[in-house]
Amino acid sequence: MTDNRTESAPLPWGDGPYSIKRHGTTLTTCDSEPVQTPGCIQAHGALLVVRLGDLKILQASENTGQHLGESPEQLLGQSVARVVGSANEACLREMLGREPLAGSAAYAFTLPAREGKSQLDVCVHTVEGVAVLEFESTGRTAGQVDANFFGLVTSAVSRLQAADGLREFCQRVTDEVRSITGLDRVMVYRFHADNHGEVFAENKREDLHPWLGLHYPESDIPKPAREIYRNLWIRPLPNAAGPLVELVPLANPDSGRPLNMTHCALRGASVMYTQYLANMGVAASLTMPILVDGELWGLIACHHLVPVHFPHQVRAACELLAQVASLQLKSAERNEQLAYRLKLERIHQQLVAIAAQEGDLMALSDRHPSLLDAIDAGGAALYHQERWWCAGITPGVAQLDALAEWLDQRPEFASTTRPAFVTDSLSRDYPAGAEIAGVASGVLAVRVSHRRRDLILWFRPETLQTVNWAGYPHEKLLVTGPHGSRLTPRHSFELFVESVRARAIPWSTMEVDAALRLRFLVMELVISRAERLAELNVDLTSSNEELDAFAYVASHDLKEPLRGINRYAHQLLESAQALNAENRQHVDSLMRLTVRMDSLLDSLLHFARVGRTSLEFETVDLNEAVAEALEMIGVRRTENTCSIDLPRPLPTIQSDHVRVREIFSNLLSNALKYNRQACPRIEVGYLAPDEPGARPNAPAEANEQLIYYVRDDGIGIERRHFDQIFRMFKRLHGRKEFGGGVGAGLTIVQKLVQRHGGRIWLDSTEGVGSTFYFTLPCPNLARS
Repeated sequence: MTDNRTESAPLPWGDGPYSIKRHGTTLTTCDSEPVQTPGCIQAHGALLVVRLGDLKILQASENTGQHLGESPEQLLGQSVARVVGSANEACLREMLGREPLAGSAAYAFTLPAREGKSQLDVCVHTVEGVAVLEFESTGRTAGQVDANFFGLVTSAVSRLQAADGLREFCQRVTDEVRSITGLDRVMVYRFHADNHGEVFAENKREDLHPWLGLHYPESDIPKPAREIYRNLWIRPLPNAAGPLVELVPLANPDSGRPLNMTHCALRGASVMYTQYLANMGVAASLTMPILVDGELWGLIACHHLVPVHFPHQVRAACELLAQVASLQLKSAERNEQLAYRLKLERIHQQLVAIAAQEGDLMALSDRHPSLLDAIDAGGAALYHQERWWCAGITPGVAQLDALAEWLDQRPEFASTTRPAFVTDSLSRDYPAGAEIAGVASGVLAVRVSHRRRDLILWFRPETLQTVNWAGYPHEKLLVTGPHGSRLTPRHSFELFVESVRARAIPWSTMEVDAALRLRFLVMELVISRAERLAELNVDLTSSNEELDAFAYVASHDLKEPLRGINRYAHQLLESAQALNAENRQHVDSLMRLTVRMDSLLDSLLHFARVGRTSLEFETVDLNEAVAEALEMIGVRRTENTCSIDLPRPLPTIQSDHVRVREIFSNLLSNALKYNRQACPRIEVGYLAPDEPGARPNAPAEANEQLIYYVRDDGIGIERRHFDQIFRMFKRLHGRKEFGGGVGAGLTIVQKLVQRHGGRIWLDSTEGVGSTFYFTLPCPNLARS
C-alpha cells in the first residue's frame, strides 16, 4: 500500500512515544507503525514494568485498579511486593537471578483470588534492563482441574512424526492445534517468495466456508508484523474488539524510551489488524510462527468467531507445538527433497553410464531414461556435434540456435561456483522469449564444454497460474480521518481470480544443483573419452604404420617370385611343339594370372607408398591440378567425346600438388569409365560453407569447410554399396566390364583425402549418375 505522506513529513507523534489509542488512526502505511512499542495493552489483563536492580515499579497499565486493586499513581515508585507479596517477590528475585528471561515470557506464580478479583497467572520476562510482569485471569473456576496439556502435546508430536510429506504434515498441524484449542478455524499460512501468503492447510468448523488455497497479498501481514513473528512463538488476541489501555507513563522514566513489548502476551493490537479481523468476521485470534533456519516460513493462524480466553497453559502447549512443528517441518521438507534428489542423482548416473557405454552424448536425449526422466520439465535439448538433440516439447531449431547465441553471452556461465542460467520467465530477460513462452517460459541451462557451445537446456512451459485471492489484492484503502488520509484494512474478501502469464513453475535450488552435478559428470565423461581417444589414436597410428610397412614389404618381395613364374611360363609357350592344346591353354591362363597378380601388387605397393610418403604442402591452383589430371587420363576438354564442365574457377589452396592431382585423376577416370552415355557429362566444382545448396550425406564437420565434388551422369551406385566401394580390391562388376581394373582407385583416393585431414563420401542414384564429395581442410584459403 502507498504512503501519501512525503518522506520528510513528521509523524503525528513526533519524537515522543507512540500510543495506539492516540495515534492508531493516523497511519497511512502499515510499515510506519511501531508495532513493537504500541504503548498499550489489551484490557483483559494488567502489566507492570519494574527496575531489575530494586524491583521498584517504573510503569503500570492504567487499568491496575481493576485487576490489582490500586491505581497506577498508587503503584509507581513502589516495590513490586506491594502487589505480589513478599513470598512471591522472593520467588521473582530467585527466577531473575537463576536464568535469563529475555526473549520469552515464563510463568512465575498465580496470585490467589481477592475480594471481587479472580485468580491471576503472572508471567515475567526481561527486556532492555527492566522486568515486565503480566497479570491475566486464570479462567479457572473453583475446584476445576487443569487439562493434561503436556500429554496432549506429547501425543500430538507423535502423530506429526508419522506424517508422509509436507502437505500432510501441515494438515496434521492444523488438526492437532484445533484439537488442543477448540477454535473455529486453524490454518497453516505459507509465505511465498514475494511475501504474499497462501492457506496451505486448514481444519475448521463444518459450517464455515473453506479458505484452503486462497492467497492473501503481502500488505495483509506487513513487514513489521513479519519481523515480530521472527522473534516470538505465540501471539494471543482473545478479543479483537476489546478496549486498549495505555501504560503510565508511556516512556520509561529511567531511560526515556517506550517499552519494547515484542514478547508481551498482552501487547495491544494495531487498529489496522483488529479492523482487518472484524472485516473477516473474526472476534479472536491466536497466531504462532513456523520458523525454518531462523526465517519465517509461515504461520499457524487460528480464528474464533466469538471472544475467547486463552489461559497460560493453552498458550504454553500451543507455543511448544509451534516450536516442534518448526523443527519437524524442516525435517519433512528435507525428507521430501532428499527423495527427489536421490531420484535425480540415480537417473543422472544411469544417463551418464549409458552415454559412456554407447560412447556418445546423444544417449542423454534419445534413450530411456532421458533428460526428462529426472528433472521435472516439459522438454530438454542437448547441443552436441554441431546439432540439437531434443526430447519432449522444445522450441524449433532456429529458435534454439538464437537462444543459444544469446545464452553464450550470459555472465552466469562465467561463475566459478554455479555456472548455470536459471529463469522462470525467459521473456523478462530475453525479448524473443515471448514467442516461445508456450514451451519455454522456464529455462535451466548448463554448458558441458569449455571450448565448444555444447549445452543442456531444460524447458518448462508457461503455466497460466490461476491465483485465487481472498479479495482484490491490489486494493488501496485510504480514508479521511482526523489527521487527514489514513489507511484502513480491506473490506472485501470475495474470491478474486487473477491470471499470471509468461511464468513457469520456478526451478528449485535442488534442481539447479542436480543440473550442475550432471554437468560435472558429463564433462568428466567427455574428458575421459578424449584421453581414451588420444590413446587409441596413438595405437592406431602405430598399427597403420606397421600395416603400411607390411604392405610395402609384401608387395615388393612377392613381385620377384612372380616374375620368375611369368618367365618360366613364357619359355614353355616358346616350346609350343612340346605342349598339346590343353596344356597350352593352361600356360596361357598362368601367364594371364601372373599379369593380373602383378597389377594387384602394383596397386598394393602404390597404396602403401601413399601411406608412407610425407605430403609436401604448397600453394596449389586446383584448376591446373584438374587440367593435369585430364591430360594424364587422355582427355581434352575441347574434344567432343565427353563434356567436362567447371561452373566457376576452382580455388587455390594449400595442399600436396601431386596427391591432389591423383585424387582428381582417379575420380575423373571412374566418371568416364563407368558411363554408358555417348558423350559423358562430368562437372567439377565446389561449395563454400556460407553458400546455399544441397550437401547430401555430408558429415557434420564438413558443413563448415569447402566441399569439392565430381559429378557424372554414369551408371550410378546402389546405396547399399556406398561403403563397400572404398574397400581395397572391391569391384561391383566383372573383371572385363567397364575396362577392367583391380578396384584400388577409390581406396587410394580415400587414403589421400584422409592424409589431407579430409573426408570423402558420395551420393548416387542407379541409372542417373554419381557425385563424389570430398574436403581438403587447410589453414590458409588463399583466393578463388
